Amino acid sequence: MRSVRLHSYNQSPSIDLVPEPEISHPFDVLVRIGGAGLCRTDIHIVEGQWREKSGVALPYTLGHENAGWVAAVGSAVEHFSVGDPVIVHPLATCGFCLACRAGNDMHCMSSAFPGIDSDGGFAEVLRTNARALVKLEGGLSPADVAALADAGLTAYHAVRKASPLLPPGSSAVVIGAGGLGHIAIQVLAAVTEAEIIVVDRSEAALDMASSFGAHYQVLADGSEVASVMDLTGGKGVQVVLDFVAEGGAERRGPAMLQRAGSYFVVGYGGTVELATIDIISSELNVVGNLVGSYTDLVELMALAARGSVKLHTAKYPLDAFAQAFEDLQAGRVRGRAILVP
Repeated sequence: MRSVRLHSYNQSPSIDLVPEPEISHPFDVLVRIGGAGLCRTDIHIVEGQWREKSGVALPYTLGHENAGWVAAVGSAVEHFSVGDPVIVHPLATCGFCLACRAGNDMHCMSSAFPGIDSDGGFAEVLRTNARALVKLEGGLSPADVAALADAGLTAYHAVRKASPLLPPGSSAVVIGAGGLGHIAIQVLAAVTEAEIIVVDRSEAALDMASSFGAHYQVLADGSEVASVMDLTGGKGVQVVLDFVAEGGAERRGPAMLQRAGSYFVVGYGGTVELATIDIISSELNVVGNLVGSYTDLVELMALAARGSVKLHTAKYPLDAFAQAFEDLQAGRVRGRAILVP
């Protein structure tokens, strides 16, 4: 089968012909890929930022946002059949550790993360396990929802954690209206009554944000903190969801908070620096976010099935992955890039 594989860091991946994966465990499932999302994490992987954390041996197949159809199942798999349309939770988890039993799948003590630490879905077939699959309902197409497997899941997870802090009359800032941010805006609109302020350096992205439910759009031109303060009567907001967290966003985001506000870090690349006296005196919270749980993905797909969350996508054939990478790096992708075998 064709597969987009990384052979060396800081060098472009290549399309290789490799054997299809095989069932090796009773709970294994093979998924014929219908769509695989490409995101900035894939660029960071190529750059070597995940080299030490993942410990993956090169070469391997990229692709951690996957959806498709069940192609084969292991002997112990009872709830999925060949041909079922599915979206794949990014982690293949054990189901037995305390984190799994508590529903915190992303912290499983014995998991695989296809596309990060093992072969992923930029290919024709992916191996995962039955615990990772969610059946697609409501006529959803794998290529249309693939990026919800990680980008959508991560955005939903962060918003779900923030939602108890956002009663009617509250305000939230979303920094970055791109691949994850445009999903977060829709989820905020679906599950909270907060006023939504979106900050982005692209006027086109801000225009798109308004169509997804944002109440206010702020251009990231260096004056965004002052603009947010003006919109909130000088108080600041209860929650900032930062989908950029580099290039100065990680400094300006916390400055938009009111007292006892919460800064949710979703993007990465920068360093959050806050004086401890400011954290204590204002009771500020800094909250990390890593993908999401299986339950989060089920809930997100329920929103997608009823049309409350829609992905803005640009689809590329698998053979055009180099163009997709180039377009993403150059900022030409609005929403999510999807590779389709």
